[in-house]
Formats: sequence, structure tokens, C-alpha cells
Amino acid sequence: MYTRFFSLEDKPFSLIPDGDAVFLSPGHTAAFSMLEFGLLEQVGITVITGEVGSGKTTLVRHLLSRIDYNQLTVGLIGTAHSSYGTLLKWIITAFRIPIESNDESALLQSVQQFLIDQYASGKRTVVIVDEAQNMSTQDLESLRLLTNINADKNQLLQIILVGQPELLQKFFDPGMSQLAQRVSAEYNLNPLSLSDTLGYVRHRIESVGGQRDLFDLSSLLAVYYFSGGLPRIINTLCDGALVVAYGKSIATVNLPILLEVVSSKRIGGIHRTGIDNPEREAVRDTVLKMNDVDLHSMVPR
Repeated sequence: MYTRFFSLEDKPFSLIPDGDAVFLSPGHTAAFSMLEFGLLEQVGITVITGEVGSGKTTLVRHLLSRIDYNQLTVGLIGTAHSSYGTLLKWIITAFRIPIESNDESALLQSVQQFLIDQYASGKRTVVIVDEAQNMSTQDLESLRLLTNINADKNQLLQIILVGQPELLQKFFDPGMSQLAQRVSAEYNLNPLSLSDTLGYVRHRIESVGGQRDLFDLSSLLAVYYFSGGLPRIINTLCDGALVVAYGKSIATVNLPILLEVVSSKRIGGIHRTGIDNPEREAVRDTVLKMNDVDLHSMVPR
């Protein structure tokens, strides 16, 4: 709707994870390096955690775009919630493994044979579980059993678990100590800093042919304040601001436009950013001095 008005080739702030448009902040670079390390070094389990909307799934999509599929067989599980079936069934679906029985022991045997066949053909097998915090204790135990499948001192199945911070709590359970000991690589992805948030917004705009000053400084500071540095909320605010600016035929997003978007939000996650940190407070003070506007008073209640 607004792309032509702003001379953009595409929407810069889509909520759909796009591995090609990834912005590698220092934190995202470190998390991605840990993902690559987990693959290249053939470690058993890699765990990546982060808050909702922090960019975990985008990193996974970026990883998938860089994998050599002649060497790796990769299965992606988008959710492993027990209400949708057991983990073994999700793995079988992800790899399209033919089965003759739904009995759990038969399913395990089918997965084992698949892993052996892949190894025999010279390929390593990787399963990536997104939203892994939804995994049940039974599913985690199934993972432990799968990590025991070895051949010639090689791990036949590499596992990447990606989830919210609650995933870490599962590993702290004393009953999960054996599984926790198999985690060889891990990283917790924090929200973007102020500098990274400004870089992220400008990167997304420039990636679709836009001008980096499409948002003025005050509006960018407000984006950081209200998003808390979470990319998904940044996208929501910036996309909404472009819609409002287009509707008003204003070529540059300013603070009043951004605040109009914020004031209209009663859902969308903005209320989750209420935890103060020194950088957000510094941004609040700066905007107050520059525009005589207290951002805190605009936080949706």
C-alpha cells in the first residue's frame, strides 16, 4: 500500500521471518556463530534461547539458507507441543520417514534406521526444533534416547533446540541432568541495544531500496523505547508508522506519527517492555529534552 509512496521495492518490516533480510547485530552474530559451530563440529545438542520476538526464527531461516544439503539432511519442527503429537511423530513427519505402525517403539526403530541409512550414504542428520520450550518431559526423554544413537564414534543425529527462556528451566530440572550434559553449545539472545535498533531499522529500509533517513531521530528513539529492542515489536511499530505517514502524505516518519501508532496499540506486545533499563531511561530523558514529550506517559496501560 505505501511502498510506491516511499519508493520502496517491498515492505521493509514484515512480521514473517525472512532469513535473507537478517540483521546481524553482535548478539545475533554470536548466536548464529553458535548455530554454525553446532553443525560444523557435529556436537550433540545446541540450544538457542531468547525472548519472544528476539529474532530466533529468523536466524534459523538464515541458517537453512546457508546449509550444504549435499552433506546434511535437515528436518525442521515448527512446534513440538504435546497436544499435536509426540516428538518422534514430528521427527518422522519432518523427514518424511515411512512407517508401518504408530507404536512408540516402532517409531523409534524407524527413526534409528533412517539415521543409519543417512550415515551410510555419507550424510549427517540434523533436526531443528523451534518453540522448543513447549516440549514435554516425555519428548525431552525421547531426545536423550536419540542422542545415544552412534556409529563409528560419530553422532548420528544432531539436535538444535530454539526456544524462549522457559526452555532453560527444563534443563535445570534434576531429572534432565543426563540430557543437559549432552548440550555442547548454547547461547541466550538478548534484545537489541539502542545502537543496534537504529542500525536494524535503517538496514531493513535500505534492504528494500529506501532512504536511511525515512525515520527521523526522535521517532527512532521512540521505537527503541517502546519495543525494548525486540525486532518483532520494532517491525510492528515501524510498519504501522509507515501506514500512518502514508495516510497523511508525510514523507518522513516523525515522533508524533510514531506516538500515534503507540497510542492505538492495546495489543501487539508493547506492554511487555515495561522493565526499565538504563539505556531506555536515557532515551526517555533525551526525547523529553528534544521534544518536551515524556515517552513513559505514552506506554499503553
